Amino acid sequence: MSSIELNVREMSCSSCVKHVTEALTAVAGVNAVDVDLDGGRVKVSGQADSQALISALDAAGYPAAIASAAHDGHTTCCGGCH
Repeated sequence: MSSIELNVREMSCSSCVKHVTEALTAVAGVNAVDVDLDGGRVKVSGQADSQALISALDAAGYPAAIASAAHDGHTTCCGGCH
């Protein structure tokens, strides 16, 4: 089983966590979802396609992108570190 980390915007409360979790668990291949509300991140375990995950979140109103390492070795919440 592999995992994918996503940066997710527009999450602000426990209802957002519920909606994000529901949107992602509906995607084929998802085994588990771990939402970090404060960090704006979601870890998805399973064999789901990353683009399908992003599309599901976009459809639910939560823009998302694959989390990536910034140039300084730390993770960034927006992928815009230059």
